[in-house]
Amino acid sequence: MDHPCVELKKILGGGTFYYSVDFDLTNRLQDRLSEGSAFDIDTLDEEFLWNAYMIDPLIRFRSRLSKDEREMLDASRMLTSAIRGFVSTVTISAAGSPLRGLKTNYPSTLSLLSRLSCRRAGTRFNARGIDDDGYVANFVESETVLWHPSGLCFSYAQIRGSVPIFWEQATGLLPTQQKIHITRSPEATQPAFDKHFERLELAYGTVHILNLLSATKIGEVELTARYQHHAQHSPLNRAIGSESPSEHRLIQSQFDFHAETKGPSGYEAASMVRRLIQDRADSFTYLLCDTVDGSANTSGYSEKLSKDQSVVIIQQQGVFRVNCLDCLDRTNLIQTILSQMAIELFLSHRSEHATADFWMRHSSIWADNGDVGIYVPGTGALKSSFTRHGKMSLAGAIADARKSATRMYINNFADKGRQNTVDMLLGRLVGQRPVYLYDPVNDFIDSELQERAHEFTTAEEIYIYAGTFNLNGKSASIREDLSAWLCPQLGSQEKQPDIVAVGFQEIVELSPQQIMSTDPSRRQVWEEAVKLTINNQSQDSTQEEYVLLRTGQLVGAALIVFVKSNALKKIKNVEGSVKKTGMSGMAGNKGAVAIRMDYANTRICLVTAHLAAGFANYEERNRDYHTISHGLRFQRNRSIDDHDTVIWLGDFNYRIGLSDDKVRRLIQAGDLATLYQNDQLNLQMIAGHAFLYYSESQIAFMPTYKYNNGTDEYDTSEKARIPAWCDRILRKGNNLKQINYATAPLRFSDHRPVYATFKCTIQSIDEHRKDELSRSLYERRRLNMAHATANGNGPTHEDHADYISIAAGLPPASSDRRKWWLDHGLPARSQIQSPQSNMMLNPVRPSNPFTATTEPDWIMVGRSKEPGESKRKISTTPMYPPRRFGCSPQPSDHDLGPSKTMSTQDFTDEVPASPDPPSPLSTLTSSSMKRKPAPQVPKKPPFLSNSNIHTGPINDPRSASGNTATTTTTAVDGQHAKSFLAGTRGDVIPRPMSYRKVSEPPIPSAGLPINVTGIPSTTAVTFDAPPPLFKTRTTTSGGDRNGGRGNLLDQDNEGASKIPSLQPLRPR
Repeated sequence: MDHPCVELKKILGGGTFYYSVDFDLTNRLQDRLSEGSAFDIDTLDEEFLWNAYMIDPLIRFRSRLSKDEREMLDASRMLTSAIRGFVSTVTISAAGSPLRGLKTNYPSTLSLLSRLSCRRAGTRFNARGIDDDGYVANFVESETVLWHPSGLCFSYAQIRGSVPIFWEQATGLLPTQQKIHITRSPEATQPAFDKHFERLELAYGTVHILNLLSATKIGEVELTARYQHHAQHSPLNRAIGSESPSEHRLIQSQFDFHAETKGPSGYEAASMVRRLIQDRADSFTYLLCDTVDGSANTSGYSEKLSKDQSVVIIQQQGVFRVNCLDCLDRTNLIQTILSQMAIELFLSHRSEHATADFWMRHSSIWADNGDVGIYVPGTGALKSSFTRHGKMSLAGAIADARKSATRMYINNFADKGRQNTVDMLLGRLVGQRPVYLYDPVNDFIDSELQERAHEFTTAEEIYIYAGTFNLNGKSASIREDLSAWLCPQLGSQEKQPDIVAVGFQEIVELSPQQIMSTDPSRRQVWEEAVKLTINNQSQDSTQEEYVLLRTGQLVGAALIVFVKSNALKKIKNVEGSVKKTGMSGMAGNKGAVAIRMDYANTRICLVTAHLAAGFANYEERNRDYHTISHGLRFQRNRSIDDHDTVIWLGDFNYRIGLSDDKVRRLIQAGDLATLYQNDQLNLQMIAGHAFLYYSESQIAFMPTYKYNNGTDEYDTSEKARIPAWCDRILRKGNNLKQINYATAPLRFSDHRPVYATFKCTIQSIDEHRKDELSRSLYERRRLNMAHATANGNGPTHEDHADYISIAAGLPPASSDRRKWWLDHGLPARSQIQSPQSNMMLNPVRPSNPFTATTEPDWIMVGRSKEPGESKRKISTTPMYPPRRFGCSPQPSDHDLGPSKTMSTQDFTDEVPASPDPPSPLSTLTSSSMKRKPAPQVPKKPPFLSNSNIHTGPINDPRSASGNTATTTTTAVDGQHAKSFLAGTRGDVIPRPMSYRKVSEPPIPSAGLPINVTGIPSTTAVTFDAPPPLFKTRTTTSGGDRNGGRGNLLDQDNEGASKIPSLQPLRPR
């Protein structure tokens, strides 16, 4: 069996990870020059720090240490910086160095560092576009560094990244199947777009977008149009004190790579991009620094003193952001040209030029850099032959074809597993927890934060509207007024909804041609109709405008979510997913569409579903529900149940289990209660077969299916469908309260639309306030401990003697010096005492406390006072009720069938007493009751040993009439009993030898049921309390005289589950 981390080991050992304990790999040279040391944990850029999740507990622990303690931890070099990308350095000989004016005999070096961002990390089709925090997929910062031994250093940085809008692309074996889908409206995309470029502008200065997408391919054309739209509306694209375009901080250029390189010149025509960006490249310049003698600086990790100091001569003032669809092949070739342009600019300023050998090395290192994209598509970059040699060879074309075929296989069959592995590495799987770093003070702070959560947590109430409508494929009435459904009359205490979720079913006719594909045109028309309706209503009530957050479609099922524009800043991590259930998951005529989001710190999931049709197919509908609930997954393996608030809406197709005539009569009578009692969904939910833990408000409207189109009359066709509540809305979540549940009079379909409104409590955590409170608690705790230690009457830092437990009732944490379960180093000693002086622990009770048993904990110990009695006994009468484990409900006595009253003598084998001489513990009795002499004992079977088995009669003290019942009691011999009483280690006492029939089971306290085990298959016993006699049922080998119950208990007790537990009979 493979190691559980084998996939993680493959990624880490794939050759794309680099780490250092004394050098900052996460920041470019221009940012490192301003730092006091070559490596400082506090200045690492977490966007490129791939091991941030791994070292986060140590980083937080380090932040709470004193300066001296922090320096000790840093000196241990436990903390490292790890990046993913590409790092390579080639040596340039002194003769081949482009800087010939600087005389030296030492070689120069040309380095290339590419850092892949871990913020939106993912495989090719699993991570596209942007997220709500402004991070994009496949974002890479590439830095070219030329170092000369004289101390002169050149650096030039450029970036690449996915088109920064919300878009997705489906996988497929053919390019025509890999359709591009933009998932958010322009209004909902602009905030994230602005975050992205504001971050870039702050880090790099002016940003020049170089878009390489095609101007003819439909999907890429749509992306380009939206890209240009958002760039034009960006705050960075507005002039600063001038209307001149040169003052804009965001510039965009379009270069259709495929169209430009389609001619006979091939990829050589890509150099035409120079004319497009030459002026901007000259204005961005580059970083140039020189090393001079300076004061000594001490590195955070270095033990040596540096005698030189870097002085910045020129700084880079802007950056090129290059993108194509995947940001791989086309992008890498263009970035090679940009790097060459920057070096040429640097050399021209020094009136020097590079040799052909230098440029060949430069091209080779950039061709190797193309494989930084191996993480995304699974292969190296295409067109690397041209990048490396300046021309495209036949071998290079064949290599590109092989890489393309490999990509197709990996993207369709291996990327899902690789994505889960990456999410595990970054700590983003649902329920994943970091390594716990033991810190008693930290535990105390966590406990305090939980108690004081109200200081940094606020709650607000939002309103959610959910509506569902089966359109029956009708679109002719799309211009009809939808306000009766989408904008219902609000109560005096209600507000306009913050979230509007609208689900459609059969948005297109479910023909055989339609069920295997999705046509978005009909959905887009309904999107506009819904948006127009709800925005007209909001304008009338002077409310915020609604913007389209996200849509999803599965053939005929569609889910459309709108939110108020002022709520966009609180919404994050919006995702969509679909699940097919038609034709065993192959067709999309049935299934579900789901959209989830994080509203502040509350997770919300909305699901619209169209389940299996048919009056009697409720079990298939149940299976569809379970398939959707367990099979529908979002990114990072999130399921529907991994949310705080879940709302299901749709055509669930559950029917009413009555005849058509009776249902129509009940509808005319308005008897909705009887209809609901026979509703299939209601019955399945009660039985726990579907929608477990979901709730539905009381239905106060008539069945919504099936009507004659355009009328309020139920189906009068030949099929005569039985009216039913097919269209439903269910909810789950403690923070959710339903306000309305009704239908609307829209008659152009055979269904009626249904809507519900909810009030939802949203939790918001102020992370800044939480961090401040955590730091203040930590400092106060440290001061208290230090003060107590200095006075000599408090704890040391090592053992935290005054540490307050993290939960009520728990002792303080232990240490190497002190353990809470020991008292000053003394051995552990049991302090359990018997309830009475004449009682002892029951030796026949199982040692495992979790084993189901009827044996009492304690038994009475005494000495028989009858003269001449020499037999030792242990009473089986419990002084305290036995502990019960998992007792099932008991049947009444009349359920046990007819019984026969008989003496226990009839089913008890008696064994003669041992001839051994009596010991000091030879007699153990349950009481001093009057006893009869022992009856005559039959001959002992030859296979029974009498060395440790003693029997004798006792009288039943519970008999009301004074009658006695003869029974057999079993006791251990005196040697074992003595060792048990005197032992301090819990010596094990051998059990008496088993025999064919069981002795009398323990007599229960009055009214307490017990379970009987070990009874032979021919006997079932019931106990009557307080009367002493036992009622039994017996069977013979000739047949079962008790209704077939006698043989339920077989030799190995397999039939025990077929008979209910026994219960004492009622007193007569």
